[in-house]
Amino acid sequence: MHDEQPPLIAAQAGDEARDRSLVDDVRQLVSDGKTLLEAELAYQKTRAAVAGAGAKGVAGWAALALALLFFTLMALVMGLLLALTPLLGGWGAMALVVLGLLAAAGLSGWAAAQRWKKMSEMLADTDDAA
Repeated sequence: MHDEQPPLIAAQAGDEARDRSLVDDVRQLVSDGKTLLEAELAYQKTRAAVAGAGAKGVAGWAALALALLFFTLMALVMGLLLALTPLLGGWGAMALVVLGLLAAAGLSGWAAAQRWKKMSEMLADTDDAA
């Protein structure tokens, strides 16, 4: 009752598994690993190139959007100055607009500082959770 089982490795054309040595198998494994690594590196390099090209386009459009937003805010400031001048006079309108912009800048800076503090606390190495 001794049935001959097929080899675990499928024989290639003219290549019997029992005729190969362990050294040959290891060499083939290293060769296959090297081929796989080269293919993976080529894939990642191509992927990075595509991402870089896409990032350039995104950065360009983002810069244009920020520039247009800046000019929109400048138009708003000029509009406020022109609208408030008949009510408060030139100096009064300028003072009110400048104080309003300083208040908005102060609130924005305070919010940024609070978020920075919260993020720093989250990233700090503390053993309180352990």
